[in-house]
Amino acid sequence: MSRKHFLGTILFLLTAWVVQAQETERQYLSGTGLGNTVTWQFRVSEGNNSGRWSKIEVPSQWELQGFGEYTYGRWYKKPGVKNPSMEEGTYKRSFRVPRDWQGQNVRLWFGGVMTDTEVFINGQSAGPVHQGGFYRFSYDVTDLLKFGSNNQIEVRVKKHSDNKSINAAERKADWWLFGGIYRPVWLEAKPATHIERLAVDARADGELKVEVHLQGTTGEESLSMEVAPISAKDAGRRPVKVTKDSVQLLTAHFDGISPWTPESPVLYRLTVSLLGKEGNIIHSMDARIGFRTIDFRPRDGLYLNGTKLVMKGINRHTFHPDGGRTTNKELSIQDVKLIKEMNMNAVRSHYPPR
Repeated sequence: MSRKHFLGTILFLLTAWVVQAQETERQYLSGTGLGNTVTWQFRVSEGNNSGRWSKIEVPSQWELQGFGEYTYGRWYKKPGVKNPSMEEGTYKRSFRVPRDWQGQNVRLWFGGVMTDTEVFINGQSAGPVHQGGFYRFSYDVTDLLKFGSNNQIEVRVKKHSDNKSINAAERKADWWLFGGIYRPVWLEAKPATHIERLAVDARADGELKVEVHLQGTTGEESLSMEVAPISAKDAGRRPVKVTKDSVQLLTAHFDGISPWTPESPVLYRLTVSLLGKEGNIIHSMDARIGFRTIDFRPRDGLYLNGTKLVMKGINRHTFHPDGGRTTNKELSIQDVKLIKEMNMNAVRSHYPPR
């Protein structure tokens, strides 16, 4: 296999990376990663620099910012040690929301927090406590915001989860245990009637199924989809009437597609648009997709587009000495290049990587 091409994760073969179109606006409340951060107010309950308000960079792991205590994952095997360090951290900052966001749907997103997270906007709870350190999560904060004015966010984080199964899955392992908001925090604004998300199944023969999750529709809207730069064999681009159900299924067949393979990783841009009664675009969403068919055959192996693949890969953690689990795009690219230099075509991870 050529070193210029990389299979990526098996999970990536089964999903598409979704990006929002211009109608979705994003505002970061933090930086974007290691080397790009925003200062918040911070207080930790125990360990180094505890018990008083100070400042911290977000995103980061608070141990690497001089707070709390370092803990290694094998704590539960040490004689006489019942629990690891169990600090709790509180984050605060103020932020402004554009006045023209009023009337839109606004969600607050966290890329990753270790581990239990409780969020307040202007003193009001944003929703249930989120448990689990490796998954992004969000809250609908539309009704909690002051548009065109200052707002306050408070995030309370427990390094050690109250959920025993979370600790068993994420913390009883052979790695460093960190705390804090370690991935970006941002706001997303969409029209009140909008596309929430897409689930895409694009097959090697050109068959395409798109599950469209909607919010705020009345039944008078319609959907259309387009794949560039190829043309549809059938009427895939014609508007399809939306029912009052929140999930719609679009299907089409596309001629002349080039299937995705490790040697030829051809991608296309799928655009799904939600149209108003008069045919105007209310909201649209883009996804970069590859047409490919994955087949796991028992006692045989993995087939891609009908061709058997021999997997050669390693496990990769999202980790860096300077930031812990706070990394950035440049570091991920460095890791990919290193794996390619080892002539590998696959990588696995215990958790969703950055």
